[in-house]
Amino acid sequence: MSYLSPMLTLLVGAVKKATAALDRDFNEIEKLQSSVRGYQNFVSRSLERTTQNLLGELKRIRPDAVFVDNRLPPEKGSSFLVTPIDGVANFVRGVPFFATAVAFCEQGEVKATVVYNRATDELYFAEKGNGAYKEGFRSHERLRVSAVKDETAALIAAQVGYARGCAEYTAAYRDLFAESENVRVNGSVSLSLAMVAAGKADVCFSLGNNLNPVLAGLLLVREAGGYVYNLNKKPVAPEKIEQIMASGEVAAANTQMEPLVRRLAK
Repeated sequence: MSYLSPMLTLLVGAVKKATAALDRDFNEIEKLQSSVRGYQNFVSRSLERTTQNLLGELKRIRPDAVFVDNRLPPEKGSSFLVTPIDGVANFVRGVPFFATAVAFCEQGEVKATVVYNRATDELYFAEKGNGAYKEGFRSHERLRVSAVKDETAALIAAQVGYARGCAEYTAAYRDLFAESENVRVNGSVSLSLAMVAAGKADVCFSLGNNLNPVLAGLLLVREAGGYVYNLNKKPVAPEKIEQIMASGEVAAANTQMEPLVRRLAK
């Protein structure tokens, strides 16, 4: 059974409490889609409510911490990187593949993360040096990356931000599908990284995404025994966030997929 530190215990409790209303909101989404404006306003209110709930709960845990959005955490003090709904496009269409992701950082290092899919009640958590786990009813399941060696059998999870521009966006997916038929575009980068940590996917590419959910998912992969690569595809220490995110684009994989990652980096 895993050991949850006081901080991680508080983080798990805060995320669960802050996202309680998402159950009701998600169940209401499909009923509202006949009115475009109606459901868009509903989703905006749901997102805002979840955001405020999260900020309030986390502030109670560490009143001194700052909240950082889409940039590296400060090298001094404590901070939270918060993603209320990672996979909003899935959420608004009633697709149960979205997550709330929180990373707690100290002195610029990611110390603990929680990634929670409220729709399926699947919660992943990790703490630096203590492993990565999926929450269980009686005991927690230790996460391990897959041992798949055959690149042709590799399952690739990918999330490419459309802000890269249409040409780059199209080229990125073209290269992925040319390399493998087993590419999954799931719509939530933190859950895609959790899939790698749990051995359900072998590689995850994150290109041009918000930094908050990426950093939350990366700790899961590292603590599950996986590798994380920056744009140059060199494995780096998990505390060296600035090296991992130097390009804003990363890959996470099991220990056997480095040749595949390097080819796709070209």
